[in-house]
Amino acid sequence: MWIYEKRLQFPVKIARPNPSLAKVIITQYGGPDGELGAAIRYLSQRFTMVTPEAKAILTDIGTEELGHLEMIGAIVHQLTRGASAQEMRRAGLDPYYADHGLGVFPQSAGGVPWSAAEIQSTGNPVVDLYENMAAEQKARATYEYLLDLIDDPDVATPIKFLRQREIVHFQRFGEAKHIVEEYLKKRNAS
Repeated sequence: MWIYEKRLQFPVKIARPNPSLAKVIITQYGGPDGELGAAIRYLSQRFTMVTPEAKAILTDIGTEELGHLEMIGAIVHQLTRGASAQEMRRAGLDPYYADHGLGVFPQSAGGVPWSAAEIQSTGNPVVDLYENMAAEQKARATYEYLLDLIDDPDVATPIKFLRQREIVHFQRFGEAKHIVEEYLKKRNAS
């Protein structure tokens, strides 16, 4: 069971729409290293974790990723809010506009729709935790690349917050990996 607070984890208040920026930021909504994939991956993997602590870490981070998905959706929405068809065309979003209007749809910056084929849940807790550590580093790198493209502080500030959370998640998955490896070592020794 979750308790949902009707506010974003970090405020998103973008004063100037910019569909061109939305075109690249949407990759963190539904791209290969984005928040949707992370949430689904972690919430799926938690079922085969072998310790309550590891399950809790995956649940905590998986649900937090849903909050990050909400933030990215708010950013994309605010960057395209009120954009005309011509503005979307100038931003190279005319195919997106034809399919989704100004709706927020999970896809990569290149226009590839999100797919569960981009995530993994092996059932091996150590393998999955290594996968998650790598996923967090890839997401961090994507946020850094996005920051290279952003010159609007209203957009950069929440992106910096999200980048920092990827670092924390990497560390937490490292802790979970250590807990699981110690548990398996003791179990296999008996």
